[in-house]
Amino acid sequence: MKREEILEIIKDSKIVVVIRMKEQQQVAKVIDALVKGGIKTLEVTSNTPGYLEEISKARTKYPNTLIGAGTVTNANKAKDSVNAGAQFLVTPNTNIETIKVAHENNIPVLMGAITPSEISMAAEAGADIVKIFPAGAMGIKYFKAVKAPLSDIPLFAVGGIDENSAADWITAGAEGLGIGGGLTKVVNSESDFNDIVTLSKKYLSILNEK
Repeated sequence: MKREEILEIIKDSKIVVVIRMKEQQQVAKVIDALVKGGIKTLEVTSNTPGYLEEISKARTKYPNTLIGAGTVTNANKAKDSVNAGAQFLVTPNTNIETIKVAHENNIPVLMGAITPSEISMAAEAGADIVKIFPAGAMGIKYFKAVKAPLSDIPLFAVGGIDENSAADWITAGAEGLGIGGGLTKVVNSESDFNDIVTLSKKYLSILNEK
């Protein structure tokens, strides 16, 4: 799949689910629940134990789901993620070398930025989507303020967003959201698994209405 095709799926889905776990054994369980809930685009962060192995496993198990790597803070992590099979990269920071690695391998980047200067720098360097992070800490008013003069740059809002505020961020101009938190909680029981499935469906329903 080419970079443009992957990017189109990410934009159409309007949601990238962030999987950051303390135990590697939890990753596959969470992915199983997310996929059952209809999630098509997710990332496993580099500070999750065994993230490269879990990306590779998920790519094999779920060929119709986009599996990316998150918290890719530098070019070395970008290269490792690509080699593991990541279909897109997500960063918390503005790192131009990461864009180069991704595009050399024909995959898109969602690049983290928070100030107008960082947003512009990321876009000018070729970031496919700019990820406003931490969006929740800055608030919707801040997001609207930076979106207004930079309306030609596709922005996703990530950090501190839940099912109660998701629609508000889309209304404010976000083209999509990054969601973690309660949606990727530890799975110790069937009830935990079902909670993720139910909440995944709720997010998709909210976003499909926008």
